[in-house]
Amino acid sequence: MADYAKIFKPYDIRGVVPDELDEDVAEAVGTAFATMTGARAVVTVHDMRTSSRPLAAAFARGVTAAGSDVVDGGLGSTDMLYYASGCLDLPGAMLTASHNPAKYNGIKLCRAGAKPIGQDTGLAELRDLASAGTQAAAATPGAVRSQDLLSGYVDYLRKLVDLASIRPLKVAVDAGNGMAGYTVPRVFERLPIDLVPLYFELDGTFPNHEPNPLEPANLADLRRAVVATSADIGLAFDGDADRCFVVDERGEIVSPSVLTALIAVRELEREPGATIIHNLITSRAVPEFVAEHGGTAVRTRVGHSFIKAVMSERDAIFGGEHSGHFYFRDFWFADSGMLAALHVLAALGGQDKPLSELVRHYSRHAASGEINSQVADQVAAMAKVREAFIDRPGVSADQLDGLTITGPLWWFNLRPSNTEPLLRLNVEAADEATLARVTDEVLHIVRDDAY
Repeated sequence: MADYAKIFKPYDIRGVVPDELDEDVAEAVGTAFATMTGARAVVTVHDMRTSSRPLAAAFARGVTAAGSDVVDGGLGSTDMLYYASGCLDLPGAMLTASHNPAKYNGIKLCRAGAKPIGQDTGLAELRDLASAGTQAAAATPGAVRSQDLLSGYVDYLRKLVDLASIRPLKVAVDAGNGMAGYTVPRVFERLPIDLVPLYFELDGTFPNHEPNPLEPANLADLRRAVVATSADIGLAFDGDADRCFVVDERGEIVSPSVLTALIAVRELEREPGATIIHNLITSRAVPEFVAEHGGTAVRTRVGHSFIKAVMSERDAIFGGEHSGHFYFRDFWFADSGMLAALHVLAALGGQDKPLSELVRHYSRHAASGEINSQVADQVAAMAKVREAFIDRPGVSADQLDGLTITGPLWWFNLRPSNTEPLLRLNVEAADEATLARVTDEVLHIVRDDAY
């Protein structure tokens, strides 16, 4: 019997196929989703994993058994699902395990208008319905119809960012054998872009590297290709192409916080005084640039369901996360790695400087990146860190998400993982020496409590 408590995560459903997630589970979730939303129809999209199409078909069987129709979008990216959910005003399901290894698959869900579903906004209810074996009782089952979503998705993105007048750019793209290999050629079509494609073949076994650009090792091939081909920029997408990472013309990785600041400034030029969302481990440069350009910066917890909710509440024009997720009000407050990439290309192609010079302006502080430590007791380790720092002059603490300690020239956040016995540390400081000192001190305390 399926362990629904194990595969229902804080933001989506994910598990090993078929041991934890199989067609019976997908069908049960489909029935429960149609029952919970009461929707006349549900739109579905799936990625290129071997198990994705069969799981999508099983999910559709569950939906139609409950009396709702299914709009089958076929292959696509997660942000294509959000586009479809927004345009069609339907709840949706994306069959994908995003950046996870090949043995995994999953289901990302949203309500009509691409509104997020998380643990506290429907996912727990859905888990209970699915695990209880909600019976489909519709007198008339729903129907499945196929619909091309790619063309509309491409047209919509191209309307949001004007790339017609940019200078010619050579752009290397690592699709990681994921869905960017399907979407990038169409999005870039007829633009002044010389495309250098890496791993565009759709292959859910990921023969070249895991589709997780957050890990620097998975960017190595792109970095080499950018330098070898004299490309102006490199773009890397994860498996379902909802996240985008950027490499400059020297092959150096550009921080997602820098990209958040750059796109925020572009959006504030378009709408002065707008609100920008950033999570609490994004660089302090982001709220600084937002304030300097007349906007309002709002700090949130980490996680797409939290950011999307706050964006909607505050009518924010844009939001960014350290993990490469970028959110846009004009995209139903949802995230789109492709839309973020188009903004960066527009910024780069609208002036003559190389990317490294363009982004240097937005990089003000030294940062550690995320450092993971395995600990026996996350709560006890965070308490020890707080006790060590809190009474120092000029130091403050908050617990919006984990523990954030702020000093005069530095800050750090220590957060427990949702799924593993890990503490995740991010440190930022005014200079490299201060960064190294604070990072070493925190890790010394944390790892005293390690296994």
